[in-house]
Amino acid sequence: MKLAELEIVVNKFAKYVVQQAKSNLSKKGKRASGKLYNSIKPKIDVRPEGFYVYFDMEDYGVFQDKGVRGTQGHYADQNTAGSPFKFGSGSGPKGGLTTGIENWIKLKKFQFRDKKGRFMSYQSMRYIIVNSIWRTGLRATMFFSNPFDKGIQRFGDEFLNAFLLDTEKQVILGIKK
Repeated sequence: MKLAELEIVVNKFAKYVVQQAKSNLSKKGKRASGKLYNSIKPKIDVRPEGFYVYFDMEDYGVFQDKGVRGTQGHYADQNTAGSPFKFGSGSGPKGGLTTGIENWIKLKKFQFRDKKGRFMSYQSMRYIIVNSIWRTGLRATMFFSNPFDKGIQRFGDEFLNAFLLDTEKQVILGIKK
């Protein structure tokens, strides 16, 4: 059964989610290198049983979206209450946070000063920032989850109407044959 109308709505939905997610990254100041922003792309898989919509993005995008709970108590959990991720769980790649923070520091080209007014090394800054993030966690931005949920709400009726229209066309074609 060909679902031409539904395919149009599914494409509109995917385009909406990507556009809103990218807009959220920009508004929230999360476009340091643009790598995550540029990686967000929809993939629509049309199968006989229906449509599958996937969204590709850099691996760390899910951590930016959902946040990561820190290792220290209640304060850390307030910022990332609903996150399924937690620092210190051993499930992530070793050194991923350290490497990412070091690259981010060099990209931004800033350095803290010590008590004597001297610039700190990138390694010292990396240690301070990673230690803070490790303890307190990463705040959830919901840059992707919110547009996805809003897209489902916004296009829900259109999905249904398009499906009904496609089904009606198939029934009419079947009767004419």
